[in-house]
Amino acid sequence: MSITEKGASSTRVPQRKGSDTPLLPIAKSPVKKHGPRIVIHPAIYVVTWLSISSLVIIFNKWIVDTLNFRYPVILTTYHQLFATVVTQILARCTSYLDGRKDLKMTPFLYIRAVAPIGVVYSASLMCGNLAYLHLSVAFIQMLKATMPMAVLVAGWALGVTNTSWKQFINVSIIVVGVVIASLGEIDFVLIGFVLQLGGVIFEALRLTMVQRFLNSADFRMDPLVSVYYFAPVCAVLNAVVAIFWELPKVTMDDVYHVGFPIFFFNGFCAFMLNVSVVLLIGKTSAVVLTISGVLKDILLVVASIMIWDTQVTPLQTFGYAGSLLGMIYYKLGYAQIKDQVAELQRYWAGLGSERIILQRLSAIFMAIVFCIFLLVLLRRYEGYRLKP
Repeated sequence: MSITEKGASSTRVPQRKGSDTPLLPIAKSPVKKHGPRIVIHPAIYVVTWLSISSLVIIFNKWIVDTLNFRYPVILTTYHQLFATVVTQILARCTSYLDGRKDLKMTPFLYIRAVAPIGVVYSASLMCGNLAYLHLSVAFIQMLKATMPMAVLVAGWALGVTNTSWKQFINVSIIVVGVVIASLGEIDFVLIGFVLQLGGVIFEALRLTMVQRFLNSADFRMDPLVSVYYFAPVCAVLNAVVAIFWELPKVTMDDVYHVGFPIFFFNGFCAFMLNVSVVLLIGKTSAVVLTISGVLKDILLVVASIMIWDTQVTPLQTFGYAGSLLGMIYYKLGYAQIKDQVAELQRYWAGLGSERIILQRLSAIFMAIVFCIFLLVLLRRYEGYRLKP
């Protein structure tokens, strides 16, 4: 008998005669038990994006207006520098930006495609943030409702999308609503109005250029990877403008008045907005994105009224409501809106039959929110009517 056979016979488990059952128990390999998988409801992602997105806008306005740091280009430059540093760290220490490895990015392609998009993006950020010096958050959100029209025109002009007259007519409803809201604005400042519209136009060009750039399957990137590529360009361009425009005027007293912890938290919130966008796009549908955007705009208008005592006229409310309804119709269409309403009715009916307490609590909560919103508007209307 060979050594191998001896080893095999020595490890063989003795068995009873006439039976396949071993005399000694056989140790079973341990079974790996995986804990229950944590499933996060999509509503958590929606609430997270709504909260961070609204916080960033209110935070920036608070720094520029309330804390009197009247240098929005410097603030924007800081945001892009913060995003550049964080994405570089994430790219080298984590796998969150591994999607960039699938891109066939070359220096020539970066200069030819990424840099122009970064230039337009930088102009969009600077114009949008400079508008906070002159306009209220509420009025800025109303002007942002013109984005679908700007994107439609930019896509048609650059040959990216085929546009029909029906689309132009649908988008015109949004524009008419914004015009009505602008006519009702009490504190109308022309330079702020022009800056915000310029920000909308540059943002529409950026979105259209990104769409054309990503038409090829070789250049798919999520928002976080796009920040990795575009943030350095924006940081350099914004820094050049800030050096010649705002840096000679800013003092360290202005910086100390805001405080380094506030600056850090502001940059962190601005970066986390990009992370929340990645999560929102990956876990929700286009319908949820559209409704969430409209809800965010409404919440920001209400926040502007409550925090900065912004005066909103009845004419503004009418025009803005019309533009929001037009935006929902343009992005979703009648058939999809009808299907979503029917699905919501079925969900509400099922909730009433299975969880009647939850249904009643939801109804009470929505009624309270509506009453608060109505009281805020009535208070603003009363202040507007009594204003000499």
